[in-house]
Amino acid sequence: MNSDKNSSRKAAASPARGVIVITGASSGMGAEMARQFAALGYDLGLCARRTDRLAALANDIHSATGRLEQTSTLDVTDPEAVGAVFQGFVDAFGSIDRVVVNAGVSGGREIGSGNAQANCNIVQTNFLGALAQCEAALEIFRKQGRGHLVLMSSVNGLRGIKGPRAVYSATKAGVSSLGDGLLSERIPGLDVSIVYPGLVRTEMTTHMEGHKQMVDAADAVRMLVAGVERRRTKVYAPWWPTRLAALVVRFAPLSVVRRLL
Repeated sequence: MNSDKNSSRKAAASPARGVIVITGASSGMGAEMARQFAALGYDLGLCARRTDRLAALANDIHSATGRLEQTSTLDVTDPEAVGAVFQGFVDAFGSIDRVVVNAGVSGGREIGSGNAQANCNIVQTNFLGALAQCEAALEIFRKQGRGHLVLMSSVNGLRGIKGPRAVYSATKAGVSSLGDGLLSERIPGLDVSIVYPGLVRTEMTTHMEGHKQMVDAADAVRMLVAGVERRRTKVYAPWWPTRLAALVVRFAPLSVVRRLL
């Protein structure tokens, strides 16, 4: 996949608080994270498959904040491209302080319904793509002796969910498990945050519009950013009622979870 830089800036308004790489940054929570982290003074390495949206986002951020940003086309299902793009950001900025493993897709099908390829594509992007990003980020962080890995999971990843969301929830459970494994490893200099978004208004949730618990992406990301900045190991976005939902999904009898989800 193409990993050439699409844009870069020569100067920033003030010294950066650090450099954050965000994948899947062209829309949804990824784009909102880019805006809010830039507003805090971070320089950004942004990557996604949709380069037109990515370029527009980068221009908007630079106009609003004056922060340095670089963009790169990236398909996270290509491990070599992920490594090359992340290293390109290191070469451009000198180091990376935080990587947000955010790229993901939804749209699963019921298992056994004749849509095996669609479900395999979700696994390829959401889990194998996340693994490729972890591999590339940790290689850089180990060399630097420091870094902060942020993994975007989901409340749906806390328990198996029936029907079309079964495969999606399984991939997010895998992402959470990767994060827990890295936390258990206690790698010197490495911080790990696992993020559990609730029902957030994005392009991926338009079919659920009108749900009483749905929140705007800006509000959810504001709480996410606050938790990540504190380097919490578990971050719920938004904290309420997502934290309560997480407890119910994780510990309630499966018969209860079946009715709720």
